[in-house]
Amino acid sequence: MEGKVTVITGGAKGIGKAIVKAFHGQGAHVAFIDRDEASGKILQEELGEERVYFFLGDVGIEEDLREFHRAVHSRFGSIHFLIHNACYSKKGLLSGCSYEEFNEVLRVGVTAPYYLTMLFKGAFSEGASVVNISSTRASMSQRDTESYSAAKGGIAALTHAMAMSLSGIARVNSIAPGWIDTTEEKHHAMEDELQHPSRRVGVPEDIARTVLFLCEEKADFINGENITVDGGMSKRMIYHGDEEWVYEKGEL
Repeated sequence: MEGKVTVITGGAKGIGKAIVKAFHGQGAHVAFIDRDEASGKILQEELGEERVYFFLGDVGIEEDLREFHRAVHSRFGSIHFLIHNACYSKKGLLSGCSYEEFNEVLRVGVTAPYYLTMLFKGAFSEGASVVNISSTRASMSQRDTESYSAAKGGIAALTHAMAMSLSGIARVNSIAPGWIDTTEEKHHAMEDELQHPSRRVGVPEDIARTVLFLCEEKADFINGENITVDGGMSKRMIYHGDEEWVYEKGEL
C-alpha cells in the first residue's frame, strides 16, 4: 500500500476510523470524509497531515460529494482504493421512520456509494479496488430496522452490479460485518461473546483487516463478492430449547 491513495467515507469513528488507520499504517495516503468535525480533526492530527486529508462533509448531500471529489482529485490525482463505509439508521416501521428519514438513509448508504464511484470512475489507477461495507442485516433482521436493512441490502446488490460495469477498471467487493463493538470500552456481556462460534464480539480492526485483504494485488481474482465477517453468528441455527435458549412470548 506504500504511496497509494485510499478514499474512505465515514472515516472519523468506528469501523471507518479503523480502516483509515489500517491503510495509513501500511504507508498509504488517505483521504476521508465525515460530518463529525471534531473526531475527524482529532484523527487527522493523530496520524499527521502529511498523508491524511480530512474533508468535512455529508455524503448524503450531492454537492458535498462533488466538492470532496474535486478536493481529492486536486490533491492526489488518481486513486487506488475507494471504501464506502458511511451509513446509519433511522430505525423503521415501529418508530415511525418518515419518508424523508428513510430516503436520507438510502442517500447515505446506497446513492452516495454509487455517485461517488461514478465521480471517481475516470481516476482509478491500474489494479484499483472498491470495497463496500454492507452488513449481515442485508439478509437477516431485528424488528424496527427497515431503513438500515434496506440500505445494506441495497449496497450488497450495488456491489455485483458495479463489479460488472467497472470490469477492467476496478474490482468491486463488499464486506458484511456482524456485531462489531465500536465503543472504546467493551459494552457487552460475557454471554454476548459466548454466543458467537468464534467466542467473541467483533472489533473494527476485524473489518479493516478484511478491507486490506480485498485491496491487495494477490486478491485480484475476487470480484463481485460479499465476505461475511461475523464470528460465525449468521451460520448458527437457534430453536426453542436449543443450547439453553428459550423463546418467551412477546420476545419477537
